[in-house]
Amino acid sequence: MNKIFIFLSIFVNFNIKAQSYLESIIKHRQGYKDEFLKEANSPVKAEDMKYFDFFEPDSTFRVKCNFTKTNSHSTFKIPTVDGKQKEYFKYGILSFKIKGENLQLNVYQSLSLMKIPKYKNYLFIPFKDSTSGKQTYGGGRYLDFETTDIKGDVVILDFNKAYNPYCAFSSGYSCPIPPKENHLKVRIEAGEKNFKQSH
Repeated sequence: MNKIFIFLSIFVNFNIKAQSYLESIIKHRQGYKDEFLKEANSPVKAEDMKYFDFFEPDSTFRVKCNFTKTNSHSTFKIPTVDGKQKEYFKYGILSFKIKGENLQLNVYQSLSLMKIPKYKNYLFIPFKDSTSGKQTYGGGRYLDFETTDIKGDVVILDFNKAYNPYCAFSSGYSCPIPPKENHLKVRIEAGEKNFKQSH
């Protein structure tokens, strides 16, 4: 009887956590879409909301990463879609596993955003994976977090929150192109898919 009770308790708790996680991703995505309607230079209007598309939330793409700080103070330039270049620091490296694969992503910090108090702790991960140019935008997707999200040498990275750059929605924007060192040779079937309306 006790074994049955323990099993049922574990099962119920697991379902509650799964449901809670699903709800958190749905809420995050709604907030993400709402932000487009607040931005003056947004490429998306209210009538375009129906064209957003996402993979189903999958907690296996929420991964615990080992973080290694990069002690370099030199900057480098990342090219953008419109031919310009933006200057970044390489802030660190995230090492993690997805479905048994050992993977790494470099984390960058924008030189220009560091000068804005609101974004001084902002960290940026542009990446491509094996879905890029197929189910997802060919120019890659982005993830971001803040320096305060680093706990010791650990970061929780959630690919369910991966999003498209503005260039996926409309031309005329200056979107950084993910460096080759951030091209993952796996399918990240999580986060935002291709926008369903062409431009």
